[in-house]
Amino acid sequence: MPSDDLPVPVISKPVTLRDVAAQAGVSVATASKALNGQGRMTAETRERIRETARRLGFRPNSLAQSLLRRRSFTVGLLTNDTYGRFSLPLMSGISDALVDNGVSVFLCNVEEDPRLGQMHVDAMLDKRVDGIIATGKRIDRHLPVDLSNLRVPVIYAFTQPDPDAVAFVSDDVGGARLAVEHFCRLGRKRIAHVTGPASFAVVHARVQAYRDVLVENGLPVSEPLLGSWSEAWGHQAVAQLFEGKSERPDAVFCGNDQIARGVIDALRERGLDVPSDVGVIGFDNWEIVAEATRPPLTSVDMNLVALGREAGLTLLSLVGGKPAAPGIRKLPCRLVVRQSCGHPPGG
Repeated sequence: MPSDDLPVPVISKPVTLRDVAAQAGVSVATASKALNGQGRMTAETRERIRETARRLGFRPNSLAQSLLRRRSFTVGLLTNDTYGRFSLPLMSGISDALVDNGVSVFLCNVEEDPRLGQMHVDAMLDKRVDGIIATGKRIDRHLPVDLSNLRVPVIYAFTQPDPDAVAFVSDDVGGARLAVEHFCRLGRKRIAHVTGPASFAVVHARVQAYRDVLVENGLPVSEPLLGSWSEAWGHQAVAQLFEGKSERPDAVFCGNDQIARGVIDALRERGLDVPSDVGVIGFDNWEIVAEATRPPLTSVDMNLVALGREAGLTLLSLVGGKPAAPGIRKLPCRLVVRQSCGHPPGG
């Protein structure tokens, strides 16, 4: 038998909408409309009701809201970017867009496995996600799962979309132009290009932009050097650019930051100063690499956070019944200038 001296536990009841309405001096219907951003009332009344809800610690019943609105307030994010190099900044932007609307994001890695991808899609549909955002590690490859004809809207971001879908990618041509044009403004005359494998569509897009800018500025066009996306390739490429050459580059535009870091290390080993002797610009603005490089690396930022935000906002519009024109939307890149490219003459 329990002792009569033991304290009786007090179980607090959850605060209900009726409690909020009573404290605010309004009807339950008015309280509900105020908290859901609906109904016609003065701004003062709406704020008073919301402040009362905050003070009482009122939490709306998410299940009831989901049933009422026929929404789960969740979005699925599918990716095959195992290391998160591109998907994590994208997810940051997507979350920024969705958090104010009370929507949560579930990230699932499909790797390169179609069965795993289908399993994740089926699980998302079973959980009645409001929509799906597909992203990857390159824009010219489709995720290994069929996302066409689903019962929820699908947005593609930084991966190859289905036909007639809505997709967001970075403007690689514009980004490459930013880098080469910056070198031209700095007075660099012999600009080389070291980049990744020929199997990547972005490689060819950036190469063409590199050539176009040099021609527009009346500068000689060197044959781009194509290799792997690695520091080792950047290091190796410097030997090809400098050994036995009478006209050595005074600037190198690199296809990614890892290549650029290898280029800078190899230049230093040859006794060349960056940026006094040779300026270097990378691509991706992978801050953990760019800021740790010595000197810190100027790089093209693909604005993946902003890209993710646009993808998230567009998905919200589709979920809300607003149409979005199909097609690929290219978002501008930006150049993040650090110390590796030098200053203009007299600067």
